[in-house]
Order: sequence, then structure tokens, then C-alpha cells
Amino acid sequence: MCDEHIHQGLTHDPTVSRRAFVAGSVAAAAVLSAVPAVAQGKIVEKDVTVPMEKGTCDAALFYPEGKGPWPAVLVWTDILGLRPVFREMGRRLASEGYVVLVPNPFYRNAKAPVVDGSFDFSKPEDRAKVMPMAAALTADAGISDAKDYTTFLDAQPQTNKAKKMGVQGYCMGGPLTFRTAGTRADRIGAAATFHGGGLVSDKPDSPHLMIAKMKAEVLCCVAANDDQRAPTDKDTLKQTFAADHLKATVEVFSGCNHGWTVRGSEVYNEAGAERAWAEMTALYKRNLA
Repeated sequence: MCDEHIHQGLTHDPTVSRRAFVAGSVAAAAVLSAVPAVAQGKIVEKDVTVPMEKGTCDAALFYPEGKGPWPAVLVWTDILGLRPVFREMGRRLASEGYVVLVPNPFYRNAKAPVVDGSFDFSKPEDRAKVMPMAAALTADAGISDAKDYTTFLDAQPQTNKAKKMGVQGYCMGGPLTFRTAGTRADRIGAAATFHGGGLVSDKPDSPHLMIAKMKAEVLCCVAANDDQRAPTDKDTLKQTFAADHLKATVEVFSGCNHGWTVRGSEVYNEAGAERAWAEMTALYKRNLA
């Protein structure tokens, strides 16, 4: 599957477990330049600094130009962090009428982009560039960061604080999405995960245990090969959502492998990615508009 020409963004190596945060991908600049324009109007894009409990975080903020305010959405990236493909997602989502924050989840260690040049996730030396940073983003750290990011979004004049907020996450961003929705249940009205890594575990801080604290409608888009490796996880999620009386959709995307929603990845599946995007935006329209 791997070869020396794979650009930064290889997303699936079968020798690395899903719970080890197998990464999503980066799009090459040439790929991004080919993305069709989706904005109905001009999008304001800013590099911003978010005050954190300890230090500051570099992030990208997007919102439509013109009269607001708009509901806010927090985007948690995959393990390769804030980079062009996630900026493209931020612009696209903002064009649909949202204030969007895409932070660098590894601000404690380095400014984005945290990986430059080629990146092959099957190589130990490349994994070593990001895995320690992911390991440092503990459950407690994620909860603390979620509070700071949502507070920052609510402080923006473009944000409609009378509307609920959305949160979405990719791969390692899946658990962070659950922690955000549980920690800020007062603000989060919709949450979506895409090929979320390690949403269910036997640990006392398993992300799925945050469901009991949520008040959001939740969408979990599961990769087919993730489901093959952990076939009972989807059932645990469905049962937990039902037990806590939350409206939720847990869907396995047939033919779509881990990382399929991230443009530029080796496993990117455009049809599957667009379907997942459509389900997410419908979720937001139901709960944030």
C-alpha cells in the first residue's frame, strides 16, 4: 500500500491500531487548488491566537463576510493537525453560514503545520513525529482545551450565542468531539465524528462514557475497516445513546476506509465524503439554525 511517493497524508496502515490514532490526511496544494468553489459569498479567514489555560493556541477562524451573527462550529483535526485540507473544510463550512474554528491541537508542542514534507504513516520514524504529541493530548487536556475553544468562539462578535454550537472531529478528533459535547453540553447542540479513533474502550475515561453528559444530537460516521477491526463498537455506541435517550445516528460507510473524508488522503472516497458532509450539514441545520 505504501510507496516512497506518497505525499504527507497517508491515512491507513493496517499494522497500527485504530485506538493508536491512525491518522487522517493532508491534501497537496495542487489537489486543493482543484476543489470547486462552494462559497456563496466571500469568506473571511483569519489566523488567530486562542488564550488557553496554559499558553496560547494557533488556530484558523472562518466566517461569512456580511451581516451575522452565525452559529459556531469547532473542528477537531486528525493526527496530522491544522493544515491546508482542514483550512479548506473550514472555508467550506463557513460558506454555509457558520463561524468555524479549526485549532492546532498540538499547540503545546509546536505551531502548525506540525509535519512538513512527505509523511508515510507506515514508517516508524514518521509516526514518531506525531504520536508523542497525540499521547500528550490526554482526556483531561482535551476537556480543558474544549472549554477554551468554545469560550473563544462565544467571544467572537460574529458568533450567534443564542444558537447552539456544533463540533466535529476526524480520527483522533472523534474522542475530542465526544469530550467537547459532554463538557459543554450547555452549548453543544450537534456533534459529528468521522472515522473516529477509539470512541469505545474499557478504560474509565473512555470517550463513549461522555454520552451520559451530552445534550446534542450526534452523528458517527464509521469507516468500514474500522468496523471490521472493532465490530462491537458501533453496537456499544448505539446502546449507550439509546440508554441516555439521545438522538443519534451511528452509520458504517460501506467501501469507505479510515480517513475517507479527508481530501488528498490515499483512501479519500469522494462520493462517501460528500455523503458524510451532507449528513453533517443536515444535522447542523436541524440543531443549530
